[in-house]
Amino acid sequence: MSAKALNLPNMLSLVRVFLAPLVLLFLSLKISGAVPFLGFLEDDPPAWGDILAGAVFVVAALTDSLDGYIARKHRLVTTLGKFIDPLADKVLVIAAMIALVELHRIPAWIVLVIITREFVVTGLRLVAAAEGVVIAASKGGKLKTVFQILALTMLILKIPGGMVLMWIAMILTVWSGMEYLIGGSKILMEQ
Repeated sequence: MSAKALNLPNMLSLVRVFLAPLVLLFLSLKISGAVPFLGFLEDDPPAWGDILAGAVFVVAALTDSLDGYIARKHRLVTTLGKFIDPLADKVLVIAAMIALVELHRIPAWIVLVIITREFVVTGLRLVAAAEGVVIAASKGGKLKTVFQILALTMLILKIPGGMVLMWIAMILTVWSGMEYLIGGSKILMEQ
């Protein structure tokens, strides 16, 4: 691996991959105990494990914006970065969703819809790349990512309204997936 591939944006993406299991760990350990400054959430306040998982998740999500900004600003776009950045995003989001399914905070079928879309879009991008075509991230895809991160953060921290945002994220997920399929249909239908 060249030194150029081990640049700051790629290292941030790798950090995101390694932070994802911590989110799972903190949520699964169910570190309990009242969190004093969250007394306003009396019905079902988050425990310390939720707070730790939420903090790690937010830090990991912020590295996504930061690595992209640094890579574009300093022209540090590499093949490794093109591979690891979207992979790190998927690992982080899927890890959080799996933990939240186990904790009964999100229905498994919503996670299945989101994961299916990711497989479809990734497969389409692989086919397109084999044909020499690059499919860039769409605005719809970026918007669904923002809503997924917000919804997951709220669900991890047990903030009311998280499930409403997850429904919006799921709708945007399906919509952006259809966008990619329609846009890539010419590539898929070629002989």
